[in-house]
Amino acid sequence: MQTSIIPALRDTADGQEADRILRACTHCGFCTATCPTYQLLGDERDGPRGRIYLIKQVLEGAEPTEKTRLHLDRCLTCRACETTCPSGVEYAKLADIGRDLVERQVSRPPRERIIRWLLRHVVAYRPRFEIAYAFGQWLRPAMVGPLAPLAQKLPPNRSRQPWPEAGTAKRTMLVLDGCVQPVAAPNTNAQAARVFARLGVRLLAVGGGAGCCGALHQHLSHREQARDFARANIDAWWPHIEAGAEAIVMTASGCGAQVAEYGYLLRDDPGYAEKARRVSELTRDLSDVLADEDLTPIANTGNQRKVAYHPPCTLQNAPGLHDRVPDILTAAGYQLTPVPNAHLCCGSAGSYSILQPEIAGELRDNKLQALGHGGPEVIVTANVGCQLHLEAASGLPVRHWIELIEPRDGHTELPIRDSAAASQVSLNLV
Repeated sequence: MQTSIIPALRDTADGQEADRILRACTHCGFCTATCPTYQLLGDERDGPRGRIYLIKQVLEGAEPTEKTRLHLDRCLTCRACETTCPSGVEYAKLADIGRDLVERQVSRPPRERIIRWLLRHVVAYRPRFEIAYAFGQWLRPAMVGPLAPLAQKLPPNRSRQPWPEAGTAKRTMLVLDGCVQPVAAPNTNAQAARVFARLGVRLLAVGGGAGCCGALHQHLSHREQARDFARANIDAWWPHIEAGAEAIVMTASGCGAQVAEYGYLLRDDPGYAEKARRVSELTRDLSDVLADEDLTPIANTGNQRKVAYHPPCTLQNAPGLHDRVPDILTAAGYQLTPVPNAHLCCGSAGSYSILQPEIAGELRDNKLQALGHGGPEVIVTANVGCQLHLEAASGLPVRHWIELIEPRDGHTELPIRDSAAASQVSLNLV
C-alpha cells in the first residue's frame, strides 16, 4: 500500500512503525472474513481493511471525526484478522497507533471520559478494585429494576482456596497475579499452584511491585502508562529470573498476550530493552507449560464428562502464546463438545464489554449458543475476562479450565451461578 504520511509524523517512532505496517497491506480483504464486528455490522469501516484506511487517512493529514473514533472504538483487538492476512499485516500495533492519534484530536463526551478514567485508575490497581468489588457485593441486593444489568456484570463471591506450601520443590516458575483475576477469580492461580506443586514445581506469585500487565492502558490509548506497568513487573520478576526461574506462567491469556510483547513495547528503552526481551522469551501460557510435564497423575480423572472449551482470542491469535488446553483436558479424561465458529470472539475483549455493551452482548449470545451446541456440563476458558463475561449470561457454570484439573486423590468444587435466579450451588466435576 502506498503511503504519504505527513512530515509531523513521518520521522516519529509511531509514524515509521505505521508506515512499515501499512506498506505490507495489499487491500485484499481476506481479513474481513474473520472479523467479528464486520460479520455483525456489515460496514467496511467496522472491519480491519476499513479501519486501516481510516488510520492511513489520519496519518496522511485528514482530520479525524467522532465517526472515525467510533469505528476504531468498535474494534475488539481480537487479532483474528492477523491470522488470515496473507501479507502478515500487524494490525493490532497499527490500531494502537491510530487510536492514540485520534484520541488526541477528538474530544470524548464527559461520560465516556469518566468511565475510561475509572477503568484505568480503579480496575488496573488490585487494592482499589478489591474495594470497589466488595462495595458492589454489598450493594448487590439493591440492584433491581433498572440496576439489574449492573448486578449481572458483578462477578459472584467465590470461596477462596489456600495457596499450597512450596514444599521441597526444586524448580521455580513465576506467575502474574494481575489486577482483576485475584479478586474476581481468586482460585485460578491457587489451583494452578496446587497442580504445579504436585508436579514438583513451585509456582511463585511475586509481590513487591508486580501487578497489572498494562493491557488495559495500552488499549485505552495510554501507552506510556502501559510501559510503566511493564517496567514495574520486570523489576519485580528480574531477581527471580536471575535466580533461575524457568518460565513466567500466564493463567490469563489476555495478560499473556501483553507480557509476551514487553520486548516490543520497550525495544527503545535502553534500561529495559534487554530485560524485556528476556521476559517475553520466558512468557508462556499455562497450558503450554503443563503440556510439557508428566500429566500421568491427572489421567482419566474427568470420567468423560462433557466440557465446552472457549479458546480466548488472545490465545488463538496473539504471537508467542500456544493453546494446548484441548490436549490437557482430553488427557484428563474430559469429552470436549463441538463448538461452531470457535474462532469468533465472545465480546469480552478486556474493557470492550463495558465500553461497547450492545455489540459485546450480541457476540456473547452467539458464543453461548455455540458453546451449548454439544450439551456440555460446564464451559471452560483460559482468560478471566472471557470467564466473567460469559458467566454473566450463561445458564451453565463457566470456569477457568485449570479448575477441572486435579490429581486423583482430590476433587474440585465449582460454584454454579444460575443467571436467572442468581443462586449458587456446587457441582463436583472430578
